[in-house]
Amino acid sequence: MAKKLSAGSMASLIGAAALIFASIKFPWWGMKFFAPQYPEGLDIIVYPSTLDGDIDIVNGLNHYIGMAEFSNESFPELQYLPGLIIGLAVIFIIIALLRRKSLLFVPVGLLVVGGALGIYDMNRWLTKFGTELDPKAPIELEPFVPPIIGENILANFVTHSYFTTGSFLLGAAFLLTLLPFWLERRK
Repeated sequence: MAKKLSAGSMASLIGAAALIFASIKFPWWGMKFFAPQYPEGLDIIVYPSTLDGDIDIVNGLNHYIGMAEFSNESFPELQYLPGLIIGLAVIFIIIALLRRKSLLFVPVGLLVVGGALGIYDMNRWLTKFGTELDPKAPIELEPFVPPIIGENILANFVTHSYFTTGSFLLGAAFLLTLLPFWLERRK
């Protein structure tokens, strides 16, 4: 007979599912640009389904260094990511309701693989936009790759890249998927 999860482990997985689902409504990542002419900073804010912030201004400035314009249409992931997130939350709930201890590795594995793919994808896009510069641009720069996290200085701009609320919710969900391993350790 398969070992059943405790009520605490079920609650932990359902809590993780709720956090994953809630993350859809919050930004996951951002970049803030500071320069003498923009002391208050310009923002790019990335939600799972859309870009927000000062996109038009940033695109206008990026034109001078030969960077391609970007918009929601530039990132096909924004079209299907909300569906993947909802699907992930549903899988967590199903595993919690099945109460099968043998399935505990599934949520952890899905979050590890999904997180790794997300970081890879972000780096891929940052590399593409930072290295495929138009050689005929008014300002000539060496190709560059903005960091996923941290500070970057380019000409008179200082940028700060950071994870934000949605990513923190995913991190908390990951911790909640680990909790059942501790709760079930003696059973």
